[in-house]
Amino acid sequence: MGTKVLTMLEPLWQGFPPVDPLTVSGSVSCTLPPHYESVSCARKFTRETMRGWELDDDLFDSVSLVVSELVTNALRHAILAAPEHADATPPARLHLMRWSQRLICAVRDPSDDSPVATGGEVDSAAESGRGLYLVESFSDGWGWHPLSGVAHGKIVWALFRLP
Repeated sequence: MGTKVLTMLEPLWQGFPPVDPLTVSGSVSCTLPPHYESVSCARKFTRETMRGWELDDDLFDSVSLVVSELVTNALRHAILAAPEHADATPPARLHLMRWSQRLICAVRDPSDDSPVATGGEVDSAAESGRGLYLVESFSDGWGWHPLSGVAHGKIVWALFRLP
């Protein structure tokens, strides 16, 4: 992944106990093709990565749900929302970063629009609109920030504390 991605993710370190981003004990990423099958590919990539890092299978259910929601949002609102620009739209990317006591799942997409969390009560019968509520409910924290420099887009991330 390299230091360029660590620089783009710099706001992740704000608000957390001090941690050197260069002490990441594991870091991987994958490109997500612009179709909804990428959601299941992202879950599979996450499972294989977590197993490789010897992380508890019990944690996978929560992480998988959050990854699914982040990837679905990126596809729905940033990638597939502008089919007329499909050739010019860079793909979304899933990043997984592990430290000894935390795991961060981050999805980068080309949209400059902020993610919109549903405030207050969530309509359980609605077909959409619960994604960020689920991210907030199943992770230990989440946030987003725009990409800086010449790159357009944003990164939406979720933090999990590891046992």
